[in-house]
Amino acid sequence: MNVSSVFNILNEYAPIKLSSELVALENGYDNSGIILPVTEDIKGVVFSLDLTVKAVERAIEEGANLIVTHHPAIYLPINKISENSAIFLCLKNKIGVISMHLNLDTCERGIDYYLAQGLNAKTQTILTPLSISNTGYGRLFSFNGTAGDLKSLYEKVFKTNKTVLYGNPNVQIKKVASFCGSGLNESEIEKGKDADIFISADIKHHIILELLEKGKLVLEVTHYSSEVYGFKKFYEFIATKLNEIKAVFYENEIML
Repeated sequence: MNVSSVFNILNEYAPIKLSSELVALENGYDNSGIILPVTEDIKGVVFSLDLTVKAVERAIEEGANLIVTHHPAIYLPINKISENSAIFLCLKNKIGVISMHLNLDTCERGIDYYLAQGLNAKTQTILTPLSISNTGYGRLFSFNGTAGDLKSLYEKVFKTNKTVLYGNPNVQIKKVASFCGSGLNESEIEKGKDADIFISADIKHHIILELLEKGKLVLEVTHYSSEVYGFKKFYEFIATKLNEIKAVFYENEIML
């Protein structure tokens, strides 16, 4: 199986067209797909949320020549490559890289879906739907408990204690709006207006302030924890589709 064949399997799960569609819809940017190709057949695959030196070292240790990431290995244009960088190590060791970013955020069983499911969402309303059925960004779902209960559940399921709750932990929560990664912005506030609490990562100060002034609560979580849970689910499914190719998952535990 070559790198294109692996990409086809990944693309079937999380179509690249979803990335292009969300970028066009929100005037954004992405760089998903085959970032570093390799000509040899794939001997092994490492899944890592980010392309880091440690992830490349794990690939070398495993004898793998492909790394699949969530965050784009190259996001914006670069002028030079450091000898100590993960990209350089991939080039040196003939390791390819595929990144599945916004398309994996928004696909039917993607990062955003699993963020909500991890918080016991029985049904999910997609706040920014895309053209493929059951795809899009942002989720609205019901919750029965206090804001403190939701915070505790998040920390238990997503294996982290790095969360910040803005608002009274004793407030009863009926509706939650969640946004994986750092996607919570002004337009998402309006789409999730029926929620009592908003969950996301890397939230800008003025967004938190606006939500609090609207009487909403905010649970700010880490970018990594909000996405690695769903990325691992993605890995577990794809690993069953790679035939005899060994697939392993690298988790950067210091980020949880």
